[in-house]
Amino acid sequence: MKKLTLPISDEAIRDLKVGETVLLSGVMMTGRDAVHKWMNDAFIAKEVQPTEDDLAVYEAIKPILDGGIIYHCGPVVSGVETGDYKFLAAGPTTSIREEPYQADVMKYFNLKGVIGKGGMAGKTLQGCMDTPAVYFHAIGGAASLIAQSVQEVLTVHKLDFGVPEAMWVIDVKDFPVVVTMDSHGDSQHNVVEGKSQEVLANLMKK
Repeated sequence: MKKLTLPISDEAIRDLKVGETVLLSGVMMTGRDAVHKWMNDAFIAKEVQPTEDDLAVYEAIKPILDGGIIYHCGPVVSGVETGDYKFLAAGPTTSIREEPYQADVMKYFNLKGVIGKGGMAGKTLQGCMDTPAVYFHAIGGAASLIAQSVQEVLTVHKLDFGVPEAMWVIDVKDFPVVVTMDSHGDSQHNVVEGKSQEVLANLMKK
């Protein structure tokens, strides 16, 4: 098992291969549908004019994402009313919803990794090769266990998106993940899908 500390270098990313288990430590950020759309519309595609608040958030998250990781997660958080934030559950959410944006977000912000569940498709896999970056699969159904690796909630941005969709900046230690899409064009999700289709075809013949 490898241990990596954020930010992660290109060399360390290219050294990772599909199937390897990794423990991640350092500062990362959560981001789901609303975050990816906001990043794309305001800064990448520039389809909307960013507000002063947007620009302030952008400047705050740029150094976190440079060489960093976005975690597809809608956490359960206590202390929202008081600002004494604590993650009670932090399981991964389905990543494929971010497929339209993920490769562009990785390239624009120099992301080195994405954490989620279920894998992603061809555009993101190409983005992993180009950036370079990897897709880390987190364990679904282990939300409380994963939350234990969150040492501290440092801050939150865009809380107006709602608690699950906000950008939570977290300090983690030994966050357990598996590489399922690497920077060399390999995807365990493609392998599983291919084998599933083969089994289905054989069943249909019977």
